[in-house]
Amino acid sequence: MAHRILIIDDEPVQRRLLEAAVTRLGMKAIAAAGAEEGLQALAAGEPVSAVILDLVMPGMDGIAALQAMRDRGFAMPVIVQTGQGGIDTVVRAMRAGAFDFVVKPVSPDRLQQSIGNALKLGAASADQRRQTRRNAGTLTFDDVICASPRMQRILAVAAKAARSSIPI
Repeated sequence: MAHRILIIDDEPVQRRLLEAAVTRLGMKAIAAAGAEEGLQALAAGEPVSAVILDLVMPGMDGIAALQAMRDRGFAMPVIVQTGQGGIDTVVRAMRAGAFDFVVKPVSPDRLQQSIGNALKLGAASADQRRQTRRNAGTLTFDDVICASPRMQRILAVAAKAARSSIPI
C-alpha cells in the first residue's frame, strides 16, 4: 500500500509542486487548501502516513492546526514548512509537536529525506502503540496489517458488523 501524504498549504502553486514531488517519490498526495480542510481530510478516516503543513495561512494558522491535530488524537508525523524560517518559528513549531521543519522552497532531496525520516518514525510509533494495545488486550481492526485490497474490504465489513447491534 502506497504511503498517503496530506499536504496542507493555502498557496495553489506550492501545493501543486509538493503534490508532484510526493507523487514522484511513489506516494499518494492528498491536497488541502487550508487548515480546516486538512483537519476534515484527517477526520474522514482514510489513513495518512505523514502531513506537510504550511505555517502561515489565512484563518487557522499552521501552529493552531498542529495543536488541533494533536488534540484530536492524530499522531502521524508533521513536517512544517514556511517561507519565514526564523529560529523562534522553528521552536514554536517543534514545541507544538512538529517532526521536522523545512523552508520554502524545499529541494526535492531535502523533502525526500524529511518524508523518509517521518515515515520511519511513524512506523516505529505505530508499532509501539500496537504493542501497548496488545499488552492491554485492546487490539482493534485497525491493528490488523494487510496489503491485499480483498483483505482490506473483508476487514472493513467486519469492522462495520462489529459496530452494529444486529445479531449475526
